[in-house]
Amino acid sequence: MFKYFSVLSLAVFLTACSAPDAIYISGSSTVLPPVSKAADLFSSETGISVIVNAGGSGGGFNQLAEGQSDIGMMSRNITSGELEAFKSLNFTEVAIGRDAVVPSVSSEIYDSGVTALTLSQIADIYTGELQNWSEVGGPDRPIFTIDKEASRGTRQVFMNIVLGDPKAEAPGADLVTGSNNEEQTALVQSDAAIGMLSMAWLNKDVRGLSIILPDGDVVTASIENIRAGSYPFVRDLNVVIRDDIKPSAQDFISYLLSADGQRMVEDAGYIGIAN
Repeated sequence: MFKYFSVLSLAVFLTACSAPDAIYISGSSTVLPPVSKAADLFSSETGISVIVNAGGSGGGFNQLAEGQSDIGMMSRNITSGELEAFKSLNFTEVAIGRDAVVPSVSSEIYDSGVTALTLSQIADIYTGELQNWSEVGGPDRPIFTIDKEASRGTRQVFMNIVLGDPKAEAPGADLVTGSNNEEQTALVQSDAAIGMLSMAWLNKDVRGLSIILPDGDVVTASIENIRAGSYPFVRDLNVVIRDDIKPSAQDFISYLLSADGQRMVEDAGYIGIAN
């Protein structure tokens, strides 16, 4: 079991002892906001306790596979390596919404005129071949490159598109963060940073870049383009279950897909799966 969850697991165990029907959910910090909101409503309506914690897509999958949670949250698909590691088990991915991983920059860089980059330019930044914003039309300022922990679903989706390998190394990175919240904070605190965020974490201080396609067209990270799949970084937001899921956890999955659950997805800034 991961060290990160050692104290948490004890608390969950003690809670479960007093509430045998309690549902334990862990994983992606991207998927966490709508699931947490839905969990509060579900608990108030059913009286069943739902315990939701982040920790990353990889951690969520492992917690589920090892029987330490009932539902895993993943902002990417299960990998072949993860399936091989637990090949005696059967897993099902259930999409509850859609999202985009958006190459994101400090507002100062965006306001200076760097509003769109090619995938090759982003790749060169993360490999360290491109190190100053002046090389892409921005200010004469060193690029502060922010990466994410290797287990994060957001990173794996991003690196698969940019470098062709979800596990690609990023020798140009100056900082490695964990959750979307941590990365957003790092982007805000810098005046020269680039990183990767879920679309729901963009704001006036952290701006999403458009992508310049090989034919010269520019695609923005708009709801319309994400829904249509024309933005390169579109992904499903998933909850993952095992075949031996208990009835209360299955009921919560159904709740996430209901009109009330889908409203929580959209309120969190994502696109409902039915749209």
